[in-house]
Amino acid sequence: MLRRLSVRNLAVVEVADADFGAGLNVITGETGAGKSVLMGALRLLMGGRAERSIIRTGENEASVTAVFEFETTDAINALLEEADIPSCEEGTLIIRRVIQLEGAGRIRINDTPATVAFLRQLAPFLADIHGPNDNLSLLDPKFQLELLTSYADAEEELTACQACWEKCVTLRKELATLAGDPAERNEEIETLTAALEEIRLIRPTEDDGDILIQQHAEAANAEEVLSLGNTLLAQLTDGENPISEKLIALQRLFHQLQALLPEAEQWSDTLDNVQSILQMLAQTMALRLSLIDADPEHLADLDRRLSAIQRLKRRYGPSLEEVLAYEKNAEARLHQLVHATGDILRLKEQLKQAEADYDIAAEKLHQKRIAAAPRLSAAITKELHDLGFSQASFPMSFTRGVNTAQGWDIVTFTFEPNPGEIARPLAAIASSGEIARVMLAVRVILAQHDAIPTLVFDEIDANIGGETSRYVGEKMRRLGQHSQILCITHQPQAAVYGHLHFRVYKSILNGRTQTQITALHVDERPEEIARMLGGADFTPSTLDHAREMLFAATGVVS
Repeated sequence: MLRRLSVRNLAVVEVADADFGAGLNVITGETGAGKSVLMGALRLLMGGRAERSIIRTGENEASVTAVFEFETTDAINALLEEADIPSCEEGTLIIRRVIQLEGAGRIRINDTPATVAFLRQLAPFLADIHGPNDNLSLLDPKFQLELLTSYADAEEELTACQACWEKCVTLRKELATLAGDPAERNEEIETLTAALEEIRLIRPTEDDGDILIQQHAEAANAEEVLSLGNTLLAQLTDGENPISEKLIALQRLFHQLQALLPEAEQWSDTLDNVQSILQMLAQTMALRLSLIDADPEHLADLDRRLSAIQRLKRRYGPSLEEVLAYEKNAEARLHQLVHATGDILRLKEQLKQAEADYDIAAEKLHQKRIAAAPRLSAAITKELHDLGFSQASFPMSFTRGVNTAQGWDIVTFTFEPNPGEIARPLAAIASSGEIARVMLAVRVILAQHDAIPTLVFDEIDANIGGETSRYVGEKMRRLGQHSQILCITHQPQAAVYGHLHFRVYKSILNGRTQTQITALHVDERPEEIARMLGGADFTPSTLDHAREMLFAATGVVS
């Protein structure tokens, strides 16, 4: 639910904070007091368009902040995760939108930057606003179908239909990939065959990467390497007067010194270690030099190998890893194409069966919906009678559309205000008051099936009589048992049914008009209801009448 709404420097509002609660929250006030500003603030949080003109005169920016609380957050957290926005902590979501006089505005969700587009994506999880200028979700054919499906308890049938549809889509994709144009398929076979022949002729392996480059570099410098290496070996052990013979002579001298100076024994041991190290070094060098191939033909073979690998990289690379991956994928694709005829026949049979399964599942879903439609229509019609449409009816029409994951049904909610008149689709109803009350009737019936946590009604009871307004209030209070309701109303007969009551009023401070909102205590409500009944100069009898209305609606004595 919407727990808190804070508005700063928006139109005539300098500072306004409202802490809403569960159930029906009614908002009242004189015409022009600024109630519409609160609705505008909510629309901004839903991704509505922000004009700089809404910034309070003399200020550089306006802001709207809302705190929403959720009992379950799985769905909304999944959406936040996709946008790299922190999930709701303890079920709390905080949205802040700032409109600046100069420069771009700012949006933060859970203290993380976000976009207007994401606000619009998030809006269905937050609230549904119903007013004169709002596009109601109820008018969307897709939404109407979802509501009927939910009312029909057809979730199991819908899931089965969706599974069949997904299987059909997958098989069609596989079939399209295999079938295609025969000429194009043959051309692809020829291309892949030629590529694989070229690659298999060279037979590249993982050793044709850095290892081949090192081998080539060694062969190219073989003569110089052998010359330097042999020179070093001659100096160490094999040449005239090598270092090894000098070390032997030194060792004899150390032995003589050792007889005269005892610690010279350690020096002699160190020299022994040096001799051992030099011998191991000479052996290692000799072994490695023996492996170097200085044959020009060997270098030519490596040149040819390296050139062939480079050619493959240019055509199928650019890296050796990509060449090897291309070879593997080309083999798989070629096998698929060569055996396409048999696979196509197999897939066609599977698709035929999947489509038959879909038809069965879609028909079951259709039957469940069509059986529930008269019940839903009758229930909504009964609610409409209480809301002032004493002769109205709410028929639903079905047409068969294209196959989709939701079945083939197209359902249209229609409204017939009086017997004998043409039933019109809800989207064709001109009066915002009519559509708002129709929507309220639908919401009352579908309250337990609808997932929207907060419903906002902007003057839903405009242009209707007192008795009908009382029914509107009763139904909104009943609807408040399942969803949080915010309702702006000018009708005292509806306002008395609020669980919470907020008053919007104007005051003049430092020569400037500003709008404020305050929560009314139970003892303050009679005066506001009396004002709505008889104006600012209400009488004691009007106040008593207001108390009686409140007691009749809520059972609370003030």
